[in-house]
Amino acid sequence: MIEYIKRHEHYVSDCLESYQEREKLRELLTYHDKQISWIQHERLAHLITMMFVCLFFLLTFGFAMIHFTVPCILLTALLLALTGAYILHYYRLENSVQNWYSLSNRIREKILQAK
Repeated sequence: MIEYIKRHEHYVSDCLESYQEREKLRELLTYHDKQISWIQHERLAHLITMMFVCLFFLLTFGFAMIHFTVPCILLTALLLALTGAYILHYYRLENSVQNWYSLSNRIREKILQAK
């Protein structure tokens, strides 16, 4: 997913530098806004998944405090690692979407300045 985001940002930046016609820029904006919509859906799915993983981690952590057994500790450690990975991934998705909003604004500004 992150590689896809980087490729798209590179593509839009290249097009933004090379396109001068208003119609081409409008097509780029339409394409980019569609990609933003798609990535927002992806972001929502990852947010919901991350919240459930965090919830399960907290539940198993609380259970492990009461019943201190090896399987409980292993499950808690596994969910802690998974929680960390999801938080990092969601952080990168969120920052990418914010960056895409800036790209969208740059395209709009260039459309206004175009011939």
